[in-house]
Amino acid sequence: MTGVANVGGAMSVDRVMQLRAQILERNQALSRASATDGAPAAAKPTSFADTLQDALKDVNAGQNKASALSESYERGETVDIAKVMLARQQASVGFEATLQVRNKLLSAYKDIMSMPV
Repeated sequence: MTGVANVGGAMSVDRVMQLRAQILERNQALSRASATDGAPAAAKPTSFADTLQDALKDVNAGQNKASALSESYERGETVDIAKVMLARQQASVGFEATLQVRNKLLSAYKDIMSMPV
């Protein structure tokens, strides 16, 4: 039985690694797209506030999903523990990234406010 669990765990790790590779590829593609001033980027202008609000909604959704999966697991429902842990890690990374963005924004605000006029 443990051999089956290890094989299932290995498939989950492989799947996570595939997702990581896809994310890295998309990040590189976005970097290349932003480096070239193309029409698709200018087709739908969004404000900084809208972009920030969308990002916060995504982080909140990740937190809610992780919480719901954790509660389901705690109630004894049939939920894969790897799925629960992955959702919790994703929520944690999203939250940490949000904190870092907030810290950078506050730092920039303080720098701007301390500039002589």
